[in-house]
Amino acid sequence: MIEIQHLIKRYGDKTAVDGLNFTVKPGVVTGFLGPNGAGKSTTMRMILGLDAPTSGSVTVNGKRYAQHVAPLQEVGALLEAKSIHPGRSAYHHLLSLALTHGIPRRRVDEVIELAGLGKVAKKRAGAFSLGMGQRLGIAAALLGDPQTIMLDEPVNGLDPEGVLWIRNLLTGLAEEGRTVFVSSHLMSEMALTATNLVIVGRGRLLADTTVADFIERSGGDSVKVVSAGSARLRELLLGPNVTVTGEAGSETLVVNGLTAREIGQRAADAGVAVYELTPQVASLEEAFMTLTGDTVEYRSNASTNSHGSVAA
Repeated sequence: MIEIQHLIKRYGDKTAVDGLNFTVKPGVVTGFLGPNGAGKSTTMRMILGLDAPTSGSVTVNGKRYAQHVAPLQEVGALLEAKSIHPGRSAYHHLLSLALTHGIPRRRVDEVIELAGLGKVAKKRAGAFSLGMGQRLGIAAALLGDPQTIMLDEPVNGLDPEGVLWIRNLLTGLAEEGRTVFVSSHLMSEMALTATNLVIVGRGRLLADTTVADFIERSGGDSVKVVSAGSARLRELLLGPNVTVTGEAGSETLVVNGLTAREIGQRAADAGVAVYELTPQVASLEEAFMTLTGDTVEYRSNASTNSHGSVAA
């Protein structure tokens, strides 16, 4: 379990983390989301004791990371996949970690196979692709068979098979009762992998909830309605907390605030023929963009010059 209380981190006059409070519980995959510059990496660094909080506290299984006698066997983390000696082979990189942390040599072979590195284990890590470097970093995170796993953007550079592998790996670790905390910008992958979400923006907590509840509360659920009597149907459906959108003259409406059953019943009562009633569930990406739109610190400009650079 990861517990964060009143966590603040300042760099001069810049507040990177601003009073965070949340708990990452075991048994589920918790996604850690936020725009660039939201404070995710800084928070993860403080969990591992790489940065000291300005104030507040962060503990893993009841202790600060530095207080654990065998930290690699308590917390497995991947923050930067390329933070390895490029001249070492994957095997010797993992072996050096194992020997300096009291981890049996046989565990090195186990995580190499687990991460799919068997064929390249004796090759220098400096020649690895981004995807293979990610696999090596994940192997290192799992080396101590830790109860808590924390990964920053673990699917970067992975091919489709690798993405499926990490998805199954994370859900499997959670099913074993471990604490799994994963930062990612890939909303589609988080929707498939995570059960819980912690969302931050400009260093502040925006949401601490489940994926299902977050999407539902975003108001993203709508119903697509197709009817030759769309104008009449619009009048029947409009009311408090109900919105109806659609181009004038079109047979297609999008309704928010009523279920497909409620819409169908009103249409039937009024004798309006309906040809289609299709619930439209919002995606995690849509809900995320709605929540974080005002906290995005770094925005791209859609206008570019002929050289492809962003216009000032």
